[in-house]
Amino acid sequence: MAGNFRTVLNKLLRPAGYELRKQKFPAYDEDGLLTVHNHDFIQDPAFSKAYARAVQATGGKDYQIHWRIHVALWAASCAARIKGDFVECGVNRGFVSSAIMDYLDWSSLGRRFYLLDTFKGMDEAHVSEEEKAAGYLEKNAARLQSGFYISGVESVKKNFSQWKNVVIVEGSVPDTLAQVDAREVAYLHIDFNCSTPEVAAMEFFWGRLVPGALVLLDDYAYRGYQASKNGMDAFAARKRANILSLPTGQGLLVKSEQ
Repeated sequence: MAGNFRTVLNKLLRPAGYELRKQKFPAYDEDGLLTVHNHDFIQDPAFSKAYARAVQATGGKDYQIHWRIHVALWAASCAARIKGDFVECGVNRGFVSSAIMDYLDWSSLGRRFYLLDTFKGMDEAHVSEEEKAAGYLEKNAARLQSGFYISGVESVKKNFSQWKNVVIVEGSVPDTLAQVDAREVAYLHIDFNCSTPEVAAMEFFWGRLVPGALVLLDDYAYRGYQASKNGMDAFAARKRANILSLPTGQGLLVKSEQ
């Protein structure tokens, strides 16, 4: 089956000068992203260890988002070189943040990592009419019922008890934002799957982001989340900022000196 797929794909690739071959690192095909380009980061021992720790956070469920984690680890590594705390808005079971803390040896950095979430799925009060029409509420209910969205914070607290300086903030954004007392933020990850709290988080933290801070937007270019992209594009236009759209479905922004 794999050979037949390679044959068909090569017929499409050869006119553009590419060819999919049997090799040590086969094509990357995960999470809506198919590419023959180099992705040997998957073989890096530090990456593999961090990714395994992410899977541990879910109780063994692999979301198969290696490239998204690669981007997150790159952003977090850059942020670790500048001053400021870390913030993740939209944590669920802690897949991404667990990988980051393992990769950076978090307890050795002497910084705080704030983790904000309802820990019981999307707050329906913040779902716009556009998002309701797109089926967000039904998707939220299905993810809660299937267990993809966590229902309760206790297992999350246990997962992150491995590291120092982790601050778990339970509740809905924007209501809980005032509980984050970090004055300088070097890394901000936003993943609420809903535009209103995502933009509210950006508005709240924008003035606290230090020059060179990394902002990673999980839903920005992801299929089915156009409302999130529209909200962030409008915010970026007001701030004269530029968001890089990534083929992983993420968006990436670096805070400028201004």
